[in-house]
Amino acid sequence: MQKISSKDADFRERALNGNMWKLLLAVGMPLAMHQGLSSMFKILDALMASHISAESVSTVAYLAQIQQMISAIGTGLAAGGSMKISEAYGAGDYEMVKKRVNSLFAICGGLCVLVLLMIPFSKQILMLANTPENLLIEGQQYFAVELGALVLTFFNTVYISVERSRGHSKRILKLNLSMTILKLGLTALFVYGFNMGIVMIGVATVISQAVITIAGFYNLREKDTAFSIDRKQMSMKKEVVLPIINVAYPVSIEKVAFAFGKVVVNSMSGFYGALTVGALGISNNISGLTTSWQIGMQDGAASIISQNLGAGKLKRVKEAFWKTMMINVGIGLTGMLISFTFLEQISALFAKSQGGFNEEFQQMIMHIFVYDSSGSAVPLAINASVMALLFGLGYTKRTLIINFMRIFIYRIPVLWALQNFTELGSEAVGVMMMISNICTAATALIMAFLVLRKLESAGAEGNELR
Repeated sequence: MQKISSKDADFRERALNGNMWKLLLAVGMPLAMHQGLSSMFKILDALMASHISAESVSTVAYLAQIQQMISAIGTGLAAGGSMKISEAYGAGDYEMVKKRVNSLFAICGGLCVLVLLMIPFSKQILMLANTPENLLIEGQQYFAVELGALVLTFFNTVYISVERSRGHSKRILKLNLSMTILKLGLTALFVYGFNMGIVMIGVATVISQAVITIAGFYNLREKDTAFSIDRKQMSMKKEVVLPIINVAYPVSIEKVAFAFGKVVVNSMSGFYGALTVGALGISNNISGLTTSWQIGMQDGAASIISQNLGAGKLKRVKEAFWKTMMINVGIGLTGMLISFTFLEQISALFAKSQGGFNEEFQQMIMHIFVYDSSGSAVPLAINASVMALLFGLGYTKRTLIINFMRIFIYRIPVLWALQNFTELGSEAVGVMMMISNICTAATALIMAFLVLRKLESAGAEGNELR
């Protein structure tokens, strides 16, 4: 008979019956801070890469999307696992919690082996992704190192998803804060202290990710609780694995397609020159300082929604959705105000390199960002809140539809049209981002309306949602 700790039991009680505002902020805010730190870490990484050269920024930005295509499989697995673990947790089925936790890590181990086998073919993978030749030479070794880092990231993503299911948001924040400080310190040492290239930025990633991996194995060592690693509980039975796979594979497909779409967009952005790729990446990272907080709230809310779904508390599912929406919109408006106020100072940081100050690059970043941010702060707040609802309910095929449309209907065709039927310069990529984000938010709202009607038809609290 599996059991849970008194701390886990207390969190389950609060998740199912506590004040929703307090619950969302207690679970979501540490995750939002974690996402904010991750976004800041990307900004500072790009800033340090810009110290090497503007081309190095473009290399890091371009390869980031290829890495995301590969890591999407692990991310989808973690998302699916987290949702089904939370659902079993809310239902009080601790035997199933134990089996799903351990089966999740078993599948993760198989994925790690596959990524390791890709390392010898780094150059071929980059060539298949149509990587520009001037980015290929510098990027090949960097990409090989980053593939090694992905092995650790796969484990860490799954581990963090398990901790998120338990409501251990503060632990996640502390671990990621430690990782970020180490990562930035090592990167600064390699770039500013030893004047090394971007390959050593990848090495810093490997070392810093290892911190969470070690902590993960340590925190999951207890064998007497449902949330611990136990090889005997690694079941591949259909009733254990299939619910995870059914929820996970649309998330993985969605994220692979989304990252592939970004690779295509980056390639198309090269139409305006190689620096446009870097400027778009930096603009996205600056916007990410706001939207990352919204994604953190999304992750926390999805876990709460899954638990209440497992317990049959459908009214609390709707309550969590609407209150998450209000919090995310507030974050979006605040972030947009701060970003616009300090845009000139922030963009100037990325225009400095060993070769001097590049004013053209700064202006390019600013022009793209004005459009990008205008269409991201509030629309993506809406989208993140709808994603929390859909993920929490296990409707991942619907999230796949929304994000497929975001890239392949609202983004790539729009950029093609702007390139062929307007006289816009590099700011066209910013206009494309604004249009795609607004249209995505509208699509997400329609999907949310349909799901909320389905919740209404499920009847009074306690009825099953079909």
